[in-house]
Amino acid sequence: MPSTPSRALAEAADVTASDSALRRFLHGLPGVDAVGLHDRAAQLATRSVKTTAKAHALDLAVSMIDLTTLEGADTPGKVRALCAKAARPDPTDRTAPQAAAVCVYPDMVATARGALAEAGAPGVLVASVATAFPSGRAALEVKLADVRAAVAAGADEIDMVIDRGAFLGGRYLQVLEEIRQVKEACRRPEGDAGRPDPHLKVIFETGELQTYDNVRRASWLAMLAGADFIKTSTGKVAVNATPPVTLLMLQAVRDFRAATGVQVGVKPAGGIRTAKDAVKYLVMVAETVGEDWLTPRWFRFGASSLLGDLLMQRHKLATGAYSGPDYVTVD
Repeated sequence: MPSTPSRALAEAADVTASDSALRRFLHGLPGVDAVGLHDRAAQLATRSVKTTAKAHALDLAVSMIDLTTLEGADTPGKVRALCAKAARPDPTDRTAPQAAAVCVYPDMVATARGALAEAGAPGVLVASVATAFPSGRAALEVKLADVRAAVAAGADEIDMVIDRGAFLGGRYLQVLEEIRQVKEACRRPEGDAGRPDPHLKVIFETGELQTYDNVRRASWLAMLAGADFIKTSTGKVAVNATPPVTLLMLQAVRDFRAATGVQVGVKPAGGIRTAKDAVKYLVMVAETVGEDWLTPRWFRFGASSLLGDLLMQRHKLATGAYSGPDYVTVD
């Protein structure tokens, strides 16, 4: 049976036609049962994974990581080292899969593209944060210029942040129109038609959205605006990805596909550091939205520090013993 939000969307003539129509739709979504959400997330976390399935899960998690460096002290050398790590996460084991992407500031996109080409890793994408990351506090013209610069430099994905002030102030149509304009700015310039337009990941900064109801509303708003992915966090605030928030966003993309036929990806980012936690997230994906999302095309981890533990756990499964402390590099 279609969910209540699915029926509401199917019956709406055009929920984005006006601010009042969008507000009615978003506030008409069912309220989130916080107790039920936490109970379900906790229940999924108890699921056991057999050894053979664990090996597959570890490799899958490695292939879903966006290796990230977003610091003011970033240098071309640091970005090139990150790209080498994405291309060959475990130099001693050629069976280790590549990471999904490297994520950098727009001025480092060209450096990342060159480094990945030199490493022979065309399958590793280059993502770039934009729109005045992480605060989102800039004029729209500045944000769009930020996006166009990253696209022109060769970014395969754009990670934008929403204006949380506008969202929390109830200016939903403003947020939706900004996402739409960023999506338009993701188009490749003329003469570069041979490559697909970058995918757009929309970051909510869920730690600042105050309520689960707001997370659900932000999820639907971003998907209505054309987001290819919805992402929890920038990794720059105290509260980042959590299992309940990720579960809620997974439920939203499930309901959105049921309503529209459009599939949208999910990316929890920040605070996921151990292989054990990553496997729990993969179980959550499998149980909530199914195998269609169990691919880097539709699910990612924004968690660079996670890679080291995943590699150590792979080594443990292969050899029966944990590796030494210098087995993996520490960023």
